[in-house]
Amino acid sequence: MYIPFNELPPHARLWIYQANRPLTEEEQAKIKPLLQRFAEEWSSHGTGLQASAELLHGQFLVLANNETAAAASGCSIDKSVAFVRELEQLLQVTFFDRTRLAFLKAGEVEMVPMQELKSKVSAGEIDKNTLYFDTLVNNFGELQEAWPKPAGKSWLSRYF
Repeated sequence: MYIPFNELPPHARLWIYQANRPLTEEEQAKIKPLLQRFAEEWSSHGTGLQASAELLHGQFLVLANNETAAAASGCSIDKSVAFVRELEQLLQVTFFDRTRLAFLKAGEVEMVPMQELKSKVSAGEIDKNTLYFDTLVNNFGELQEAWPKPAGKSWLSRYF
């Protein structure tokens, strides 16, 4: 069962996939109906999930499920991963590269290879107040309250 993204309960579980590049307006328009259809059809052991799917900041695919209604099983999570892989093929984009970090700078998403993080911190290009898109956020309430959040309030705090 599809739930509009903004109507998810705060405890709804999230899976965030970060694209390696911003999606064009045309690509976003192309996948919007696919996201809704996936959320409508997503199920766990034959039980429909109370799910939603959204693209945020033109670069972050967010799948969500209200776990109090029905929990996502291993099989249903596998289905979601297969769906994201299909989107990768359709869009010629990568959603599973965890070696790049995303920051919000001057209103734009800036991707930073992880191996460059220390030098960017040393140069003052990234500091504890730089907004970071933490893909480890696991519920809708956290996403609404602090996403992106200051890098110093994330797992990146050890770099400051």
